[in-house]
Amino acid sequence: MTFASIADRDAIEREMPWKDRDLPTTIYEFLSEAGARHGARPAVTFQFFARPNAPAETFTWSEVLTRSRQAANLFRSLGVGENDVVAFLLPNCSETVFALLGGMIAGIVAPINPLLEPGQISAILRESKAKVLVTLRAFPKSDVAQKAAAAVADAPDVRHVLEVDMLRYLSGPQRWIAPFLRPKTPAPRTADVADFNKAMGAQPSGELSFADSDHDRVAAYFHTGGTTGMPKVAQHLYSGMIYNGWIGNRLLFDERDSVLCPLPLFHVFAVYPILMSMIASGSHVILPTPQGFRGEGVFDNFWKLIERWKITFMIGVPTAFAALMQRPVDADISTLEKAFSGSAPLPVQLYRRFEQASGVEIIEGYGLTEATCLVAINPVEGNKKVGSVGIPFPYTEIRILRHTDDGPVECGTDEVGEICVQNPGVFVGSTYTEADRNHRLFHQDVYLRTGDLGRIDEDGYLWITGRKKDLINRGGHNIDPAVIEEALLSHPAVAFAGAIGQPDAFAGELPCAYIELVEGGQVTVEDLLAFVRPRISERAAIPKYMEILPELPKTAVGKIFKPALRKLAITRIYDAALSAAGVPAAVVDVVEDKKLGLVAVLDRRGELNEDAVSSLLGDFTSPWRWKGQDPL
Repeated sequence: MTFASIADRDAIEREMPWKDRDLPTTIYEFLSEAGARHGARPAVTFQFFARPNAPAETFTWSEVLTRSRQAANLFRSLGVGENDVVAFLLPNCSETVFALLGGMIAGIVAPINPLLEPGQISAILRESKAKVLVTLRAFPKSDVAQKAAAAVADAPDVRHVLEVDMLRYLSGPQRWIAPFLRPKTPAPRTADVADFNKAMGAQPSGELSFADSDHDRVAAYFHTGGTTGMPKVAQHLYSGMIYNGWIGNRLLFDERDSVLCPLPLFHVFAVYPILMSMIASGSHVILPTPQGFRGEGVFDNFWKLIERWKITFMIGVPTAFAALMQRPVDADISTLEKAFSGSAPLPVQLYRRFEQASGVEIIEGYGLTEATCLVAINPVEGNKKVGSVGIPFPYTEIRILRHTDDGPVECGTDEVGEICVQNPGVFVGSTYTEADRNHRLFHQDVYLRTGDLGRIDEDGYLWITGRKKDLINRGGHNIDPAVIEEALLSHPAVAFAGAIGQPDAFAGELPCAYIELVEGGQVTVEDLLAFVRPRISERAAIPKYMEILPELPKTAVGKIFKPALRKLAITRIYDAALSAAGVPAAVVDVVEDKKLGLVAVLDRRGELNEDAVSSLLGDFTSPWRWKGQDPL
């Protein structure tokens, strides 16, 4: 059956209720079926360097099953039960796949972004009560081992640290020299350290050393914190993971597909829509470089990698597609059939540029960590409305609701409200590990409140119009930053744009924008302001400040990291206010407080009147405190 319309979606649902589909209960069953069906076929390939002819290692589905089984046996031998947590702090590599799947089989896996600071990493370790951490052994040009050591020092539940030595991926002179450049890392005082590959290899490979789960259960903790601040930890059930894999197999992939995925395996995008779909379909996924899109030479060699691996399906995010459009298509990409974009809205101009350059349409979709990812997609075989994220997947219900004093009210066609979701990936009532975070997270105790704003058109297509937390509140008037960003991105010299609300003593917030130019791009702030004025229909949304940066801060999956931009704006505005008032003080840091949000930290630079400072900065909504002062 095709998937080209709402009618096709409804026909799939009419086949049978979701609960009646004969699907595996656990990830071990799911993976065992893949091993039985596709045993000798290539499953996962990891390539350490981005060169098209660089060495790579490939594991078959039988081998992935065996290694994942050994990893699970290892974790159980270290005391990990079904309710215990194995965390990993790793870039992409083969071992990341085995730690991920083995952790799900033995207990609960908690992937952690290595780009986070040690304090955030330790907070996730404490929140998840992780017993085991799989991470890197100290390696040149990497600070992951150092971060792990600092984080474990503040995470007393971590009793075992298993290290992956990336030295095994090197050859020739690099392999000889790297040990001498290996930085020293202090050994954790409260945890035992072992080599992950050696310890895994010593475990039984033919069967599990314990009974697999016989029921649906939580098997993963994924932290959020993409663009909005401090991480929250979401819980994922086996059933939600398998739902994502079933969708991929039913609608997107089969065993003939080769999928290029330069996204990190600590993010739901790579784990559920991709890896789970590979397990369900027997497709082959290629992971280029430990850093994925951030890896050296990945963008420059991207088209050649498609040619090398005969890629049929590529995965990206808007920032990655924008970067690719700065490089010529310099390889045979005739095997490429589909390109999928998610994680952030895709500008219409970028869609058109990519299609013209590659001959391939981008399929835009929508998902979120709290729903175990997949929610909607522009139908692969049907009408793709550029700028929308398509129609809901089978067994997914989307409602656009507006909160009122009398409760939620359903919005009409094309009326903007909050996007709310119900599907097999939503863990109703227990989305987050912190119970307090689940309060008021659901409407009618069923529909997950995403925090995203959107509308559904007359054809049933979902359009994302903004994010509630990203809205710029100018004197009580909400401004959608996307209006500003889309105007800036239509300029040929602009690669990326991030619009935020900067603090203002009178209006609360005023719109401001930060810009990254394309390589070789030349344009002034004045020129950009003149360019966007006629393209922003709402006068209040015209930025009051714009700045061109060498590079905008981004998350590991390529979203503009707006908390970093807000920190820049708070520092600039507060320092200017202090200087104009002749106050000898300056902002030395802006920190994230769990209760207060972003807090400016001030340092005294001379004798001053503290009451005057309080009066001056009290006009702003962003809180502040003195350096050395305890948080509230």
